[in-house]
This record gives sequence, C-alpha cells and structure tokens, in this order.
Amino acid sequence: MASPAFNRNNDRSAMNKPQDTRKKYCRFKKNGIKYVDYKDPNFLLKFVNEQGRVLPRRLTGTSLKFQRKVTQAIAKARHLALMPYVADALK
Repeated sequence: MASPAFNRNNDRSAMNKPQDTRKKYCRFKKNGIKYVDYKDPNFLLKFVNEQGRVLPRRLTGTSLKFQRKVTQAIAKARHLALMPYVADALK
C-alpha cells in the first residue's frame, strides 16, 4: 500500500501545467516539399534514431500524410541498401 504522502491527484495536476515548448510543425508543409525522395539517405536519417528505428510523429512534428511517405521512403532506401536496417551508431 502506498504511503499517505503520495497522492495521485497532485501528480496529475503537475502534468497539466503549461510547458515552455515550441509548437511542432511539419517541415514538409513549411518548405513546400511534395515528394519524399528515397534516394537521399542523408535527409532520411533525420527521421531515424541511433538504433535505426523510425521516429514517431510526436517527436518530429511531421503530419500524418508525410509521415507515411517518410516511412515508405525509408523502407525503399533500406531495401536498396541505401540505409541500414539496424546499426549501433548511425549518426
């Protein structure tokens, strides 16, 4: 059983405080990019973490439409051996 000093309601109120974060934007819409080029692995590396996993939308700020295109482009680049599937240190 939890100690009486621990109160879940207090912890939840701390989560609702405003944070000093910038609004995320879709870099594709901002720059007017309509096509995600799978032949440019340096650009696609911005959407992949050190382990080789695709970063989620909530971290990159990419819109759903372009997140799907980025994922497909990464898959094509991996298939053509332009990008590794798994790596210890990609960046």
